[in-house]
Amino acid sequence: MLKKISVKQLTVGMYLKEFCGSWMEHPFWRNSFVISDPKDIERILASSIQEVWIDSAQGLDVSPHEPAISEAETEAQVNAELDAAARAARDVAPVSMQKEMVRAAKICAQAKQAVTSMFKEARMGKAVDAGNARKLVEEISDSVTRNPGALISLARLKTADDYTYMHSVAVCALMIALGRQLRLDEALIRRLGIAGLLHDLGKAMMPLEVLNKPGKLTDEEFRIMKSHPEEGCKLLRESQGVDEITFDVVLHHHEKTDGSGYPKGLKDGEISLYAKMGAVCDVYDAITSNRPYKAGWDPAESLRKMAEWANGHFDPTVFQAFVKSLGIYPIGSLVRLGSGRLGIVVDQSPKSLLTPRIKVFFSTRSLARILPELIDLSAPGCTEKIASREDPANWNFPDLDELWSAHIGA
Repeated sequence: MLKKISVKQLTVGMYLKEFCGSWMEHPFWRNSFVISDPKDIERILASSIQEVWIDSAQGLDVSPHEPAISEAETEAQVNAELDAAARAARDVAPVSMQKEMVRAAKICAQAKQAVTSMFKEARMGKAVDAGNARKLVEEISDSVTRNPGALISLARLKTADDYTYMHSVAVCALMIALGRQLRLDEALIRRLGIAGLLHDLGKAMMPLEVLNKPGKLTDEEFRIMKSHPEEGCKLLRESQGVDEITFDVVLHHHEKTDGSGYPKGLKDGEISLYAKMGAVCDVYDAITSNRPYKAGWDPAESLRKMAEWANGHFDPTVFQAFVKSLGIYPIGSLVRLGSGRLGIVVDQSPKSLLTPRIKVFFSTRSLARILPELIDLSAPGCTEKIASREDPANWNFPDLDELWSAHIGA
């Protein structure tokens, strides 16, 4: 029997089915588990969660002297109530980059913990419950709705050590933004977000010395790494709540339209729209992120390089939509203005892909740093224009990420 109870009624041995509240409000990445440690109850009591659903058929029941708040006969009834409450509580109104950065940072931190735990459990042979990723994907989706640049840009600022986990979060967010650009159904977009979050799950089965190698892989090591799509599918076959889209993206996100990808060597018409989306999102985050063996490329330069590969690697329509979802000059891109000043892109403009907001900080005429200044290229009367993208490697600025991420949108 499914029962809603107060968190004060929780005891060790109960099967916690669902939390009544936002995924961000409780300290666990899972929604369903048997409470085996009194410290877990302490953590719940210390959170803002007030009520939970338990399943008395899978764990201890409440005391007869402390009746449940309500009961439900089916899981569908519980999900319907939780979904209705979530819709009522959702905040998806557009906000500034500065405001969303604060929330996005918290989501990134929680998401990293969730994905790290997911990979750890997979390595231990435990089945991955994809249903537990649903609320995390909803939080990421809502952040992308409020301001698409914030979480996507923050997720790019990953360290080499947490690359594997934050890469999953970034691809999830990129898939959601791309799905919206392609005008897909919102329910389908959520499913694509879950697929993006789980696309690299097979890396949990890769030898850590290969996965984390701070240098170029040998042919044999690369052969091992190329098995991660199929290993991911094996893990998901033993899991609950996995749909066909997730299997498709997990297995085929390294396929290329010219047939040179893996594991099946599929060609253009043989690859689904969803796997094509996964391929673009996966490559973009990989090449813009710092890795143990190389620094990430500038976002705008990365899009330029991807455009050169597009005919053989990516579906042109999907790639064009991807560029529109990020902007021709994504946040974090280094650009030169017509005045000769260099600046970093800090936000996009809803008016045009060519007129983002820029924080200028360097004069190429005097070859000196200048007082940082925010310029909205879309503002009426603004005479500045982007003359070119710049390769950060040619300038050796040590603080580019800090320039766009600190006090952004101020």
